Amino acid sequence: MSANPEKSVDVIVIGGGPSGSAVATLLAQKGHTVKLFEREHFPRFHIGESLIPHTYPVLKRLNMLDKMKGSHFIEKYSVQFVSERGRLSEPFYFAEHDPHERSQTWQVRRSEFDNMLLNNAREHGVEVHEGSRVQEVVFDGTRAVGVRVKVEDQPEQIVRSKVVIDASGQSSLILDRLGLRQWDPQLKKAAVWTYWKGAYRDIGKDEGATIVLQTKGKKGWFWYIPLHDDVISVGVVANHDYLLQNRESKDLESIYNEEVALCPGLHSRLENATRCDTYRVQKEYTYRATKAAGDGWVLVGDAFGFLDPLYSSGVLLALTSASMAADSVGDALAANDPSEARLRSWEPEYVRGMDRMKKLVCAFYDGLNFGKLVRRHPDKKGLITDVLIGNLFYDGVDELWPLIDELQAEEALAREAVAV
Repeated sequence: MSANPEKSVDVIVIGGGPSGSAVATLLAQKGHTVKLFEREHFPRFHIGESLIPHTYPVLKRLNMLDKMKGSHFIEKYSVQFVSERGRLSEPFYFAEHDPHERSQTWQVRRSEFDNMLLNNAREHGVEVHEGSRVQEVVFDGTRAVGVRVKVEDQPEQIVRSKVVIDASGQSSLILDRLGLRQWDPQLKKAAVWTYWKGAYRDIGKDEGATIVLQTKGKKGWFWYIPLHDDVISVGVVANHDYLLQNRESKDLESIYNEEVALCPGLHSRLENATRCDTYRVQKEYTYRATKAAGDGWVLVGDAFGFLDPLYSSGVLLALTSASMAADSVGDALAANDPSEARLRSWEPEYVRGMDRMKKLVCAFYDGLNFGKLVRRHPDKKGLITDVLIGNLFYDGVDELWPLIDELQAEEALAREAVAV
């Protein structure tokens, strides 16, 4: 251990992913001294490649928009759904409901996107340390006061701060140390995915559309995300027990191919494609912390919670939590009061937005037919689009839920009548 701990800084951020880079940048913009410790050396692989439009306000705050516009990332204007029979829905074009620059977003390789965000943090004055393993968050009673960290080949040291922000993702140090993680029993899912070259992609405005394809029997769904360099990300999501536990003797390739066979909408898209990466898996990933902050500490991004990837909300929630938390932390530092009450002030609004996205996710798994919903309520298509673009933080979208409940209740009665 270093005998002379480093000089205290205002904020320590653990993790250099989107939420960590963003919250560090925003606090540095406010004039605070910020150290960020990232375990890996960037660029590094990460899943979650599809952005949705309401990342725009935070990217603007971060001064990232010009960098995104100048990148080679594929532009995204819409999302489409494919039924278990292979029927393609009408596209949900974001600009038709929200004619604004923000209605065009991007499909990104996270290794490149995350590296851009981390370098952007450096440019804004954040002291970034890659290859740094934070061993623990240091507490004085219940208050976080710093971290014990080993930076590459340097001696282990304690760095102190007024606020510690845990943005270390699903392996969150604070989340598990304090026993705050709550797994979601409704969304006990798993995913298996890989990457393809030469797979079908549309042209023009539709080239960058995210496509969600259901499998037969609606046991799962595939994402189909076009990236640059002729690469398509294709992954299946289904109940954990169905996808993995009941197939323990099978390898990931066999599981993946069995699900592709059950997805008519994929067959023509992949018939001329060549796999260009390994098969990857992620298990049981939907959870949330019981609270977002305590005395001297804050959780952002996946360190606070992760939601099923159905509507590509991961980066949106990471950036939005970082933006909201940065404002609360900034206010707390200005008042010299990094108490739990101040540091949690952003939490209720954020959780309301997260819950709205979860409602639409659960409705999909309960059999929601988007086409039928839009045909019945064509004047409400904008409400669905609001959720799909990530406009989750206003009460107007709550008008959607009774309409979904009504449709699903009718379909449940129809299924019961057929069964009898």
